[in-house]
Amino acid sequence: MALSGLAVGQQPQPTFHDELLDHFQGSWVLQGTIAGKETTHDITNDWVLNHQYLKIYEVSREKNAQGDPAYEAMVFLGWDQATSRYFAIWLDIWGGFSKATVGYAPRSGDEIRFLFNDGKSDFHTTFVYDRKADTWEWRMDSEEKGKLKPFARVKLIKRNPAN
Repeated sequence: MALSGLAVGQQPQPTFHDELLDHFQGSWVLQGTIAGKETTHDITNDWVLNHQYLKIYEVSREKNAQGDPAYEAMVFLGWDQATSRYFAIWLDIWGGFSKATVGYAPRSGDEIRFLFNDGKSDFHTTFVYDRKADTWEWRMDSEEKGKLKPFARVKLIKRNPAN
């Protein structure tokens, strides 16, 4: 009940419509290199909560010793009207919540460049849409002494409905 009281004081944002993120809906197969290892993940993206957030659900096909996915995450992408930029809330199996799990990004053409900062270092996650191929690329980089160090280079291809 206490949380519902918070909602009363807030003004609802207009429904979030974003032409670029609309291209990100649906089911995808992510393939590439993360932390130096080849990997394949399944990605499902849906608009949720009154079309305010695009929820990305990511699960690796690789399994851990217990037979569970080696990686799993839910990411919520939205729009912060006050600052006119995207935000991402990245929640995964590693747990915990901190300012490092929230990133912000301006939009630049068909790229969204998120910056996550834990107060000590920066981590860059860039989503790039290729309109001709209807694919996405994710580039993830840690920043060390002002230089980007690649962490992940992956491509997302729409999943065949038969799969």
